[in-house]
Amino acid sequence: MNYMKQFDVFGIGNAVVDCVYLIDDSFLQENNIDKGMMTLVDKLEQKKLINKIKSNAFIQSGGSVSNSIFVLSQLGGSAYLSFLVSDDEFGNIFIKDLKKNGVNTGNITYTTSEGDMTGSCLVFTTPDGERTMITCLSISSKFSKKNINYNDLKYANYFYIEGFLVTSQTALEAIYSSISFCKKNNVKVALTFSDISMVRFFKDRLKRILDNKIDLLFCNEEEALEFSVTNNIEEALGFLRKLSKRTVLTRGDKGSLIYNQNEIISINPVPTKALDSVGAGDMFAGAFLYGLNNGLSLIKSGNLASALSSKVVSKIGPRLDINDIIDIKKSLI
Repeated sequence: MNYMKQFDVFGIGNAVVDCVYLIDDSFLQENNIDKGMMTLVDKLEQKKLINKIKSNAFIQSGGSVSNSIFVLSQLGGSAYLSFLVSDDEFGNIFIKDLKKNGVNTGNITYTTSEGDMTGSCLVFTTPDGERTMITCLSISSKFSKKNINYNDLKYANYFYIEGFLVTSQTALEAIYSSISFCKKNNVKVALTFSDISMVRFFKDRLKRILDNKIDLLFCNEEEALEFSVTNNIEEALGFLRKLSKRTVLTRGDKGSLIYNQNEIISINPVPTKALDSVGAGDMFAGAFLYGLNNGLSLIKSGNLASALSSKVVSKIGPRLDINDIIDIKKSLI
């Protein structure tokens, strides 16, 4: 059925609070942490690692799709986020941040539960700007279809899926159920791979999502090559276009590529000194989705996304000040 759309994007993802630390490579080596990867741990392991850190953390609510939803809303788009937090301090911070930035959510029945703590992510940033994440999902790992308000989802233009969710069987069931719902209610489906670790260890689950021939896929170059089992970027794009109607592939300081039907659009990078790469892909996706839903061409959407993602890597943390977002938007649109 066709409904009057109220939301540009309805996103689902892990709700975590990011704790960003500036550390040296030696810390990763001493603690046997794989650099550049996202690793899942339990609460005990997370607490042990925190006790070893000597630097102070920059703390902010986070999550891959959550970060994208934030910037889309700050740009003036209509955003909705579906998630699961605990009724604790971090959970309250997470929800307060959403409300403050104009993001729509379900009521407490859909978003909050008791019996566990809100998820957290330790983001280790080395001097080269590379980010390594240690994530404790905690209650977020219990995200399921009961946390999705389908009465709201039918009013969205895009349903945006976070790749990190594929680690949870209940979240997978929610994804499959929602895709089926979207196809019956004229809601487009978008997916982000989120991290190279998802492609390496959960490729079959991601492939099952893509078997539905989704409308939009976000990934970076490393993820695309790994998923397509090739060292050639053109071959990777050719493979991915069979699974998604449109693919957006980010390449760091080499810019990005948009594969639209049989057309490849190249988006130039914006030169910057990278301090912290966390949130770059999320920022790009959120800005691009804003452009798609608000009358911008693919090139303008890509240029806006490129400018904002280059800005976010020049600072600590995955998000930008609203004034920076507005200034960049005014300069390009």
